[in-house]
Amino acid sequence: MLCLLIVSLLSQDAAPELRAMRQDEDWSKTSGVPLKNLPLGRWRLTVGGDVRSRFEWIRNEAAQDLAGDGFFLQRFMLHADLHYGQRIRFFGQLKSGLERGRRSGPRPIDKDSLDLHLGFVDLGLRDQLTLRAGRQELNFGSGRLISIREGPNVRLSFDGARLTWIHHGWQTDVLAVRPSQTNPGFFDNSPDSRQALWGVYSTWMPKRLDLYYIGLDRKRSRFDAGVGREERHSFGARWWRPAGHGRDHDWEAVWQTGSFQHRSLNAWTVASSNGYTWEALPTKPRFGWKTNIASGDRDPRDRTLGTFNAIFPKGNYFSQADFLGPYNLMDVHPSLRLELRGGLGVTTDADFFWRHSTRDGLYDVPGFLIVSGAGSRARFIGYAVKSGLDWQVNRHLNLEAEYQHFWAGTFLRQIGRRSAIQFFALWATYRF
Repeated sequence: MLCLLIVSLLSQDAAPELRAMRQDEDWSKTSGVPLKNLPLGRWRLTVGGDVRSRFEWIRNEAAQDLAGDGFFLQRFMLHADLHYGQRIRFFGQLKSGLERGRRSGPRPIDKDSLDLHLGFVDLGLRDQLTLRAGRQELNFGSGRLISIREGPNVRLSFDGARLTWIHHGWQTDVLAVRPSQTNPGFFDNSPDSRQALWGVYSTWMPKRLDLYYIGLDRKRSRFDAGVGREERHSFGARWWRPAGHGRDHDWEAVWQTGSFQHRSLNAWTVASSNGYTWEALPTKPRFGWKTNIASGDRDPRDRTLGTFNAIFPKGNYFSQADFLGPYNLMDVHPSLRLELRGGLGVTTDADFFWRHSTRDGLYDVPGFLIVSGAGSRARFIGYAVKSGLDWQVNRHLNLEAEYQHFWAGTFLRQIGRRSAIQFFALWATYRF
């Protein structure tokens, strides 16, 4: 109640947009707003927080005959942003993810009782050149390869360093980090010594063009072809135009090389999202069309692994249900969105899935093998029909819901997973 009272006093005109990545907010030009840009001598302090409550219900999880399972997820995050002049900044954020009622217990992405989510220092080395060191979030491009993992209850952070340079319309980030390993207790998260991530990501803002290289070293990875050490190098390009102004698009291509066990790597993905918004119509309808291909391994016995690895992709990659990840997969995804009055939006879509290689299995969003491809040579996995609501009640409160029905295709039926999957989620997010 105290938080509600405080945020009700905020000036709507002076306050910047409240973002999912709270460290990206700029309160330096705001004054007289409670908890924001408070003067402390030569220091300036901003305090804020996030609360998300979510209910999920799923029936026949993993296409197996299981009764419906409903459970609750809660996320609490509190941050402090401390600036000293223009060149020194400290940012800290606590997180707590709680789960209640899931029949088989919390998944790793469901529970983290209390821990340090972010704790970094920014040093302005010179104009437009900043070094960030410590625990931080990374989110590049559309989140296909590196993301904050917003959908699941526990978000992802990394430990390491990042150098950002802005020059002549380009922003270039150079990074060397390890993912922060999520543990369910109190202040027990630590850098994952089994994984290392490095790379360069450049964005040319005038042309909305991304060019990047990402390196990954994992001491133990599992694919349908086996288990072993993986060193992967990803070279990608992305070109996009945001939605809301007639035509929009987001096209991305990635090629991967490296090694796995004693084998070489040769994998790739091509992803596209296209849409058109009729701005002049009352509901501003947007028709969208996505197509994605992520390569699979063509022969588990040869000396080349062809399975694409999405590395650290955004959570709920294809939907809130999070059934399948972008590995050995092809999908076609049409959608229709309507903007109703009062900030209410309605989206209806369908998604059709096939295996790229009939010799490779199915993987979830983090990249874990969930079904081997050895039991069937069928390509068609299944299809889903979804409907969702989102309501931006005000600048602080957002309400969302999604229902999905997934029907098993030839591949799943041939390996004995015939049951349709039903999924429903309802959640509220409050930021101050």
